[in-house]
Amino acid sequence: MARCTAPVRGHRTASAAAACPACSSRYGGYRSYSPYPSSPYLSYGGSSASGSSGSSRSSGGGSGRTTKPRWSRASSPVMYTPSEVRTLTPVRENVERRASVPDLRDIFLCHAWDDRKGAAKELHDLLESKGVSVWFSEKDVLLGTSLLREIDKGLAKSRVGIVLVTPAFLSRVKAEGIADKELSALLARDLLVPIVHDTTYETLRDVSPLLGSRSGLSTAEEPMSDIAAKLAELVTLDE
Repeated sequence: MARCTAPVRGHRTASAAAACPACSSRYGGYRSYSPYPSSPYLSYGGSSASGSSGSSRSSGGGSGRTTKPRWSRASSPVMYTPSEVRTLTPVRENVERRASVPDLRDIFLCHAWDDRKGAAKELHDLLESKGVSVWFSEKDVLLGTSLLREIDKGLAKSRVGIVLVTPAFLSRVKAEGIADKELSALLARDLLVPIVHDTTYETLRDVSPLLGSRSGLSTAEEPMSDIAAKLAELVTLDE
């Protein structure tokens, strides 16, 4: 009988789960595994880890990207793995429930200060090019204002929170800086999507077990432009 590889290798992404001889067939390609005890912060209702089950670098391509969620338009070229759809569905449902709330930004972008002119700006620019409104500290926190107060306002007035997990972000969390305070607030909501960039879920888990047990997307499996396209579809509501 095949043995589950989750305790050794983890099932943080769909590709890792698909490689497991015990889980890939029994659970349609993926079974969620978490070595951490249950927490009131982890309330996705059993949603699965996301990511690609292949290494293709283009939208709509790659092994495993063969489906589309109900909120994706028929004309959209963006394709998903089944586990990505399971991961993003609870977030989409929250977006739809808050559709009538006025003056919300689409996305709150949580990032490390050191990434503000690099990966964070790249993701911000990609999202805004797709018509997504983004709360981004570089433009939304004015000189002389309280950063923490503005962060609180941004979180309250955004439909979805995304956390750009980079080596710099992990360093900030270890130091219990501003990024750590943002992360704590985001973890208390069911509107959180981690985006792992230039690091791994294993490293993230060592620094923040709670965030590391969340499902997310990874630039190791698809380029930032594809991730931005999926986030844009996630928060776009038909008129």
